[in-house]
Amino acid sequence: MSNFARALGRRLITFLFAIFAITMGTPAILASPREGGEAALKLPDLSEVTFLGVDGHRLLLVGLLFCFLGLMFGLAIYIQLKNLPVHRAMREISELIYETCKTYLITQGKFIMLLWVFIATIVVAYFGVLRPVPGHSIAITLPMILLFSLVGIAGSYGVAWFGIRVNTFANSRTAFASLAGKPYPIYAIPLKAGMSIGMLLISVELLIMLFILLFIPGEYAGPCFIGFAIGESLGAAALRIAGGIFTKIADIGSDLMKIVFKIKEDDARNPGVIADCTGDNAGDSVGPSADGFETYGVTGVALITFILLAVPNTRIQIQLLVWIFVMRIMMLVSSAASYFINAAIAKARYGNAGDMNFEAPLTTLVWLTSIVSIVLTYIVSYLIVPVLGGDGTLWWKLATIISCGTLAGAVIPELVKVFTSTGSRHVQEVVKSTREGGASLNILSGLVAGNYSAYWLGISIVILMSIAFIFSTMGLAILMAAPAVFAFGLVAFGFLGMGPVTIAVDSYGPVTDNAQSVYELSLIEHLPNIAEEIKKDYNMTVTFERAKHLLEENDGAGNTFKATAKPVLIGTAVVGATTMIFSIIMTLTEGLTKNTESLSLLHAPFVLGLITGGAIIYWFTGASIQAVTTGAYRAVEFIKANIKLEGVEKASVEDSKKVVQICTQYAQKGMFNIFLGVFFSTLAFAFVEPFFFIGYLISIAVFGLYQAIFMANAGGAWDNAKKVVEVELKQKGTPLHDATVVGDTVGDPFKDTSSVAMNPVIKFTTLFGLLAVELAVSVGSENGQFGKSGPLVSHILAGAFFLVSLVFVWRSFHKMRIGLDK
Repeated sequence: MSNFARALGRRLITFLFAIFAITMGTPAILASPREGGEAALKLPDLSEVTFLGVDGHRLLLVGLLFCFLGLMFGLAIYIQLKNLPVHRAMREISELIYETCKTYLITQGKFIMLLWVFIATIVVAYFGVLRPVPGHSIAITLPMILLFSLVGIAGSYGVAWFGIRVNTFANSRTAFASLAGKPYPIYAIPLKAGMSIGMLLISVELLIMLFILLFIPGEYAGPCFIGFAIGESLGAAALRIAGGIFTKIADIGSDLMKIVFKIKEDDARNPGVIADCTGDNAGDSVGPSADGFETYGVTGVALITFILLAVPNTRIQIQLLVWIFVMRIMMLVSSAASYFINAAIAKARYGNAGDMNFEAPLTTLVWLTSIVSIVLTYIVSYLIVPVLGGDGTLWWKLATIISCGTLAGAVIPELVKVFTSTGSRHVQEVVKSTREGGASLNILSGLVAGNYSAYWLGISIVILMSIAFIFSTMGLAILMAAPAVFAFGLVAFGFLGMGPVTIAVDSYGPVTDNAQSVYELSLIEHLPNIAEEIKKDYNMTVTFERAKHLLEENDGAGNTFKATAKPVLIGTAVVGATTMIFSIIMTLTEGLTKNTESLSLLHAPFVLGLITGGAIIYWFTGASIQAVTTGAYRAVEFIKANIKLEGVEKASVEDSKKVVQICTQYAQKGMFNIFLGVFFSTLAFAFVEPFFFIGYLISIAVFGLYQAIFMANAGGAWDNAKKVVEVELKQKGTPLHDATVVGDTVGDPFKDTSSVAMNPVIKFTTLFGLLAVELAVSVGSENGQFGKSGPLVSHILAGAFFLVSLVFVWRSFHKMRIGLDK
């Protein structure tokens, strides 16, 4: 019995580390059980193959220069934004928002580091004691994994912090620029801030990966990539999920005061407004930035791992590795070039205009970047890999596969606008319904928009993935195993091909939202002799009413383009999940040669898995909204008890910070229950039966995709319906406006909490599953360590993990209920 217990203990420790490693972003594509896993992979010598007369190593060294230029681009705009003119009253508000954002980030940073300490302990136990990397010194591999895990955390966290700092410069400068009554600066400043974040994010990610690829000895690159993926995924998961809960607690708490006390939008006396502004950054800037950083990195590491495991020919490995990184560098160039071209066109067209459609130049930028990227994809592919494995046609086939993803980066936003833009018929339908039916018909019309949008976006993703699959059958099989897996990975890679621009248009939203708030909170209209002061100091003739109108109108464009970025990241997660599920299937069926009958509806566990995945998605949706609901209740309770509407101009800083504290508290409580609920559910289902788990993963991806799209676009429709009532109809404070506010507060957790968090949940569960199911098969085998007891041990562990998961599922509601949450 003692031997069995010791064996079980060793197995559990090994199992737990492996789970944490894969959960935090370590890919295991087509990997069979092996000592050291991906840490044992050896990168080939890139200098063995010549490209354009230069060996691969030297060619990628040039990429470091482009990364440096990308960093300089981001930092130059940072300095420009900081030096833009701004009145002290507005600057003070943006600095207060920044200080509260710092408080939130510091709190989250401490939480992330606590998780890292636990993971670091498991890393030491696994790689130092249980499974050292074969042929490698523990004294070298362990510090490398730990160091690069910290580098990954620092990357996600640092990019998020940079984004907040840039946005809080841009919000007050945008608000001040509005005083001149011209629309162009109000458009140009938020977009410039977004491009600063996007270029720096992608440049930092690429710089770190090129450093590992070029300067770390090939036999030690595996541990570095593993550590980096662990760190960046840990940081992104915490910041994305918690940020989504935080921002909507603050937003709802602030918005409901408009109905309760009949006060205006962003009333300075409302202590929830500062928390709302902080939330705009915590959820709509920090979350997407960290998520984009992690997604870009993990997709790259996954493709590198696939090439090393599935491509037997070393020369072709080098060709594909260099091609992928040159493509990444090209995408930086295409985004920057498209931005400058679009900026010149927009300035010529709108620079002196009295009115402009704020969405028009943003749409042009997205399409221009997509077209430029696709053209350069074909050119670069022809130059870098004109011949692969003796085939002179594969270069354009690979380029076409990537272009399917790049095209999706433009097509998906266009479809999203159909359902969320202030000028769309769906949003107008929501407004018309609200006129006669109040909040009830408002909500029903928004649900219609969300459901209808899921159809069109789902079909578009399926079509593009199908095209990629078709091209993967045209000769790629001679180069690698499972070419369809590689094709889907390249589609996900293409989704991110417009990375800087995707992040830029997404970051446009929180700046425009904050700018409107900064304007109101600064009370600039009420400062004595302010018009004369601004005329004297800045040579600007102020037009207050015009400024407010333009800021509100631009906020509508910001809402639309925030909505467009969500399905792009969600689509990346689902396409990537499809890739990983393919990998598991290939492993379990030994290349589709065995057990394929278990991938059938006639195999009961597979069908049960398909049903189970939907249950998890709906639980997660409820749990995340519950965290927002209870937190918003506490925020509203505090604000109603402490708001002072007589005798004061502004809410106290102490009250504002208390609301921020409430938001942070419930964001972390909600994330804790959700994280461990998903974690242990995935463990449990992996140990039930391998093909049950495949059905489960397919279900998670499919249910998650459509639930996320539906919720994101329904929320976007409600949000902009309210904006139409405020800006176009000028009916603030009316029953119509109150009804749209109700719809907007319903849509808040739909679009900015549950839907956006589907992305990390889908990636988390699927990446988890790659190794979880492999270890489950090992434990459950009758020929394994436990012998004939293997299947029994596997089912006992499945039951134990499921019971633990039920505890956190139960806690996510019963310990978060109003009245039981303290």
